[in-house]
Amino acid sequence: MGRIGATEIIIILVIVLLLFGGKKIPELMKGLGSGINEFKKASKGEEQPANSKKEVEDKK
Repeated sequence: MGRIGATEIIIILVIVLLLFGGKKIPELMKGLGSGINEFKKASKGEEQPANSKKEVEDKK
């Protein structure tokens, strides 16, 4: 198996366009982008825990 060339990428894009249509593709890309961002945040551990310092201070 070799690398994916320009011809293969064009063929894949044409098939995706035929399957989903022109109107659905921006929605799919937006969803894909937000999913990738969420994955990056989760892998870095940037999400705050449920009991953050501010919540603990408010309870005192």
